[in-house]
Amino acid sequence: MRILDWLEKKFYRFSIPHITLVLIFGQIIFFCLNYLKLLPLENVVLIGNRVLAGEYWRLATFLFIPIPQNILFAVFVWYLYYLYGTALENSWGIFKYNIYIFLSYILTILISFIIPGAYITNAYIYITIFLAFAYLFPDFILYIFFVIPVKVKWLALIIWISYIFILIFGNWISRFLLLVSCGNFLIFFGKDIILRVRYGKRRMIHEISKIKEKNTPFHKCYICGITDIDDPDMVFRYCSDCDECFCAVHLDNHKCTK
Repeated sequence: MRILDWLEKKFYRFSIPHITLVLIFGQIIFFCLNYLKLLPLENVVLIGNRVLAGEYWRLATFLFIPIPQNILFAVFVWYLYYLYGTALENSWGIFKYNIYIFLSYILTILISFIIPGAYITNAYIYITIFLAFAYLFPDFILYIFFVIPVKVKWLALIIWISYIFILIFGNWISRFLLLVSCGNFLIFFGKDIILRVRYGKRRMIHEISKIKEKNTPFHKCYICGITDIDDPDMVFRYCSDCDECFCAVHLDNHKCTK
């Protein structure tokens, strides 16, 4: 995207390298504080009307809320997001990866002010990181329960199906939350997805035309109607007088009336 290239030239110096590690270390600290009962997570979750009341720290602290509360599951999730984030940062560069997270962050804050009473976590931010990883590296294999190999594109497909289910059957708040929170993914990949759909449509039309051509006979006997598809070994000839096509069986018996 040209605008991203321009922004990168102007503001690259403000990029935060290894931002995924920063977020993970923050989650580890908050996980330990919550485990020791020194920091209730409800005091750091993003709530729009609390922010408007002066609790501005929530604008930052919600980023460090640990998604899983079980230590083993938390370590596994942190490892995965380190893997995803590192791959995206290496693929895009530090600045563009920062922008991707920053867009999701801004959109999440926007949601908290539009729905001021809602308790907003960082879940959608991390989901969009996974979706971006799955889009760029669809054949990467994860081992579910360390045993079952699954390509990330199928896990992403499950997420997208659940999103479609929410859009169809969810209430307006959940629909709005979903659409806005995925805005950074749509901004980064929307154009590419549209181009792929158009290319796929053209390719499908081309394949259909090839099938039609394959099923269209090149020769067809004027008398019996047999074609080169019906009998690939059949010999066909054209009458020099009437220019009609005849199979080998009827060519000799043909009496041209023209």
